[in-house]
Amino acid sequence: MPALEYPRLEETLHHERLDNGLDVFVLPKPGFTKTFAVLATRFGSADNRFRLADGREFAVPDGLAHFLEHKMFEEPDGDVFARFAANGASANAYTGFDQTVYLFSATRNVDRCLDILLDFVQSPYFTDANVEKEKGIIIQEIHMYRDNPDWRVYFGLLEALYHRHPVRIDIAGTPESVSSITKELLYECHRMFYHPSNMHLFVVGGVDPERTLETVRANQARKRFDPPAVFERVPADEPENAKEPMRQATLAVAMPKCYVGFKETDVALVGERAIRRDLVARIVLDALFSRSSPVYQDMYDEHLVFDSFGAQFTSGPGYAFSVIGGDTRDPGEMARRVTEAMERTAERGLDADVFERIRRKKIGAHLRLWNSPEAVAGEFVRFRHRGGDLFRVVELYESLTLEEANGWLRAHVHPSHRAVSVVRGDAS
Repeated sequence: MPALEYPRLEETLHHERLDNGLDVFVLPKPGFTKTFAVLATRFGSADNRFRLADGREFAVPDGLAHFLEHKMFEEPDGDVFARFAANGASANAYTGFDQTVYLFSATRNVDRCLDILLDFVQSPYFTDANVEKEKGIIIQEIHMYRDNPDWRVYFGLLEALYHRHPVRIDIAGTPESVSSITKELLYECHRMFYHPSNMHLFVVGGVDPERTLETVRANQARKRFDPPAVFERVPADEPENAKEPMRQATLAVAMPKCYVGFKETDVALVGERAIRRDLVARIVLDALFSRSSPVYQDMYDEHLVFDSFGAQFTSGPGYAFSVIGGDTRDPGEMARRVTEAMERTAERGLDADVFERIRRKKIGAHLRLWNSPEAVAGEFVRFRHRGGDLFRVVELYESLTLEEANGWLRAHVHPSHRAVSVVRGDAS
């Protein structure tokens, strides 16, 4: 098993690609009692249109990736969660815009838990009856989230920013799209997107790398897979401008919620270039809106915003956007102040000392991440999926320049790329 040494981080990553295409990564952490394993597939809620090798296009209903994640835990007999619990482990899964992730944490019986993880994810069990039953559960979940103010203000912003890109659609789909899902479609999508060549396994904790890999090798050797499907994702025909400037909703909230968002237009970046852009965005947004920033301090002191206020940058295939906001007494005033701060800084440029301070802060936070196997596991699969290298983040942060940061902000803050989402109470 080839090993990659990272002396500065004092880490050694072991990697092997199996004959069936599964990428296996093991990061031993001597002295750690807990182990985390993450099995991820490059298939998420925003993956809904594909072109097959013969030129035909293949579309899947919105919410199918999430539906598939739910159904993978069902077996003909027994319960996956109970099997993990019997071996001293806890399991979970989640669906993102561009990946689905299955994971467990354990302090013992790691080899057995790896077998359980690989077996249930690679052995689907769908029937007409259990698919119909799941439809009702997920449709109820969709309605529940529509009454969740945080969820509503977030997806309200994405609906305002994006015209056609599926990132604007609830990860769970819509009641109509979920109702159209069939057993046959689930099996076909599992065959296409859950092939080992479209997945990677990452194990981190107090494990022996060779023993862990041998467990995975033996598990995969017992199985036979069809040849991998040949397909490409069909990108959404998404205009550069925001779909609409404002989206509002009324829910039972004591305090209004407001998010301001800017839509990134350079969405073709991949690999290290995309990661570099994301790190620049994190520095800029932190410099402008973190707890130590003058903008935040002024709004907080005036009781315009509260502890929920924050800023983030999210990106993936064909999309990227910033989100700034939280609870506020006056959504209009908060949106105005946020926008003015970004436009003013784009015109004048970031202060060099502030840029350097935030960069050092980000490097320090990243170095602390390596003390948490759970955090490392989550970040590793996210970076891997984007074609980036988590182990090179410190190098990338150190190579960023003030000119890059100012250039990114000037391009990002464009009036036609901005939208605002507000959730108010009945009396607001």
